[in-house]
Order: sequence, then C-alpha cells, then structure tokens
Amino acid sequence: MSTVLMVVVGIVIIAAIAGAGYVAWNQARTRRLRRQFGPEYDRAVERHGGRAAAERELLSRRQRHEELELHDLEPRQRDLYREQWVHVQEQFVDTPEAAVEQADRLVTVVMGERGYPTRDFDDKIAHLSVEHGRTIDHYRRAHDISERATQKEASTEDLRQAMVHYRALFEDLLAVPVEERGTVPRPAERRGDEPQARS
Repeated sequence: MSTVLMVVVGIVIIAAIAGAGYVAWNQARTRRLRRQFGPEYDRAVERHGGRAAAERELLSRRQRHEELELHDLEPRQRDLYREQWVHVQEQFVDTPEAAVEQADRLVTVVMGERGYPTRDFDDKIAHLSVEHGRTIDHYRRAHDISERATQKEASTEDLRQAMVHYRALFEDLLAVPVEERGTVPRPAERRGDEPQARS
C-alpha cells in the first residue's frame, strides 16, 4: 500500500471517528436538555421549527440563568408562604377572581424572594424554565386564565383550574432543597384540598 493511500485511509478513519464523536456529543447534549427542560424542550422545538435553533435558545436561557443570584428559602419563609397560600385558597370560596389575582401575586413574590426577575412575563418564563421546566406550563396556563379573568371571560371552573396551576409552580418554588430533605418533612399532598367556590 502506497504512502499516499495510507494517508488518505488514515484521514477517512479520523474523519469518521470525529463525526461519530460529534454525533454522540450532540445526542448527549439533546438528552441533557430534554431532561433539564422537560416539556419546555418540545415547546421550544415547535416554536423554532427545529432542534438546532431550539437548543441554542435553551442554552442561552441556561447561560442567563447562571448569572442570577438564586437561593433557597429558609424553612420559616416556606412556612410563612404556605400559610399565605392557605389564606388565598380560603378566599377563593367567596371571591374566586380576587383569589386568583392574589395567587398570581404570591407566586411572583416567591419568585422574587428566590432571586428570579419578576417584571416581564416572558422573561420570568425563560428564567424559570431552566430549573422548573416541568411545572412552567402550569404557570403559562394560570397566567392565561388570569388574563381572561381581567376581561371577565373566565368561568369559576377556569378560575379553580388557575389556582391548581399556580399551586403547582408555587410548590415547586418552595420545594425543600435536597440537602434538607432528610431532616425537614415535606407536607403530604392531601386529596380534596383544591379550592372550591361557594355555590
């Protein structure tokens, strides 16, 4: 075999190995992003019309998220916010629209306490999606119902659903950090504790 042929074969082998390595790296990155962002990954792919553009956006979100100074809540703060949530749920019985508005405000306050931006809705979604990708769609749905409620276009059942959606993100934001989970019991979810409007 001539030297030139050996060089060509070597280059082809190296290119094949590099190509396989790139494909494997790309697939691993996709798996990591899917795991991190959950359903938000598929939403980004749909919105951008392809995986490459969606992954660029999600990586950009992650980079901006790393610049935030986030922190977990102290146990006392978590207890205080849970008490406030119970109060908001109790108000739902008599004033569903006001309760939904207060639920939105309480979720926003907790976001701020954790260190998330709280002004622009799209900005909130982008930052929250990095760590709360599995519950962020609940926030979108709750926000949508809240917007309709301000136009008097939401039924009582819609408002009840908004409370359920707000609660999903609320509980996710208040989650006990991993290092505390062995010492601090998380309140058990009870059946039948969704808000009910007075008929």
